[in-house]
This record gives sequence, C-alpha cells and structure tokens, in this order.
Amino acid sequence: MKTKAIAQALNISPSAEPASGGAAVAGEPVTESAPEPHAETSMPRELTLVLGGARSGKSHFAEQLATDHAALTRGPVTYIATARHDADSTDEEMELRIALHRARRPADWTLVEEPVHLADALYAHARHDGCILVDCVTLWLNNLIFGDSREYPEHGVITPPPAFTEEIDALMTALPMLPGHVILVSNEIGFGVVPMGAITRFYVDELGRLNQKLAAAADRVRLLVAGIPIAVKDARPE
Repeated sequence: MKTKAIAQALNISPSAEPASGGAAVAGEPVTESAPEPHAETSMPRELTLVLGGARSGKSHFAEQLATDHAALTRGPVTYIATARHDADSTDEEMELRIALHRARRPADWTLVEEPVHLADALYAHARHDGCILVDCVTLWLNNLIFGDSREYPEHGVITPPPAFTEEIDALMTALPMLPGHVILVSNEIGFGVVPMGAITRFYVDELGRLNQKLAAAADRVRLLVAGIPIAVKDARPE
C-alpha cells in the first residue's frame, strides 16, 4: 500500500480528528442540500454515507450532494468508480449502466476508475475544497472477494484473499484523515431472506459489517427508499 507516503504528501497524520453501488434511476428522487459553509474559506471535513437498495435513487442523491458541494465551494469533484470496466466486456447490462452514469455526470468532474485500491485513490485526490464521490462500496467489496478469480466452496468456511482485510483496514484508516467532503455509496442488501450458498452469505454478512463501520465513521448517513432520503445519522452540533 502507498497510503503512508501519500498521507505525508497531503500533510495529514493519523492523529487527525476522527470523523463522527449504485445504479441509474428512472425518476428524480428528493434532493437534499449540502450543509451551509462556515465563515472560513474552505468547507469542514465531512464524510457522508448513502445507503439504499437497487433502484432506490442512492446514486442520483449522492451526485446531487456532490453538485451542491461544488456550487458552494467552487471546488473540484472527483468521481471514483469501483466497477471493473473492460472495453471488450460481453456484459451488456453492466456496460449500459456505466454509460448511463457517465451521461448523467457533469463534464467537469474528474473520473477515476479504481476497483481495488480505494484508500490510495482517496489519498491521491482528496482536497480541502474538494468533494470525492465513491460509487460504489458494494462493487468494491465484490472485487476484493473475487478479484483474483478465486473459487469458493458451496458449503463451509469462506477464506477471502489477504487483500480483502488489507484494503478494508486501509480504507477505515484513511477516512478520518481525508480533507474535504467524501461521499460513499453502498447497497443495503440485508433486508431479505438468508441467502443460500456459503459465499453469498459471506458477502451479505461482510457488506453489512462494512456498512456498520462506515456508518460509525460517517458524519451523515442517509438511507434512500423509493427515491426519498431518510436521515439515519447527522453530525453532532458543535
């Protein structure tokens, strides 16, 4: 991992104050404005987690938060896409979803494609006046489990590759240190029945655990239901 060197270059340290997958949607979900800026020239550091099921409007809502932040600060927006994109891919459905996301994003946003080393990408692009939108954590976790084409048994204990724990630990270390506004999009997939198959249960369980960690670290958590954001957590008043 290159995180330590990048953190030093950003002049941030682990002692910094800790912070308190999306698909296109057809409708226009309810939006929510970014918080008003303080009197200082730069916005305070903030971490927002946006959760929701498939077609809940979570990506559109997160994009609106990033747009509002850029309007307030005049700072840059960096969009980190975690989907693995292959120019020769035969997955037409995924390619269509990627195309819809691209068409919806403002032209002046910077696109970074990073399917595995998310912490490194965050360190590299975080700015005090900027906003980073990560879409999505769900696909990123999938890449950590299946990235090396590893096969898993139908029954028994699942042992993920070492990068699974390493990259998650690196992300959780990075988040409290990053300047600017970071918006993470993740799926909430734990409302259904217990899935069949050991690897599927492992994935659902681990995404739920990761979402809990991210929510604990976040200043704001929003759950999207039918395009409507529900406030799950807000920053404590100073």
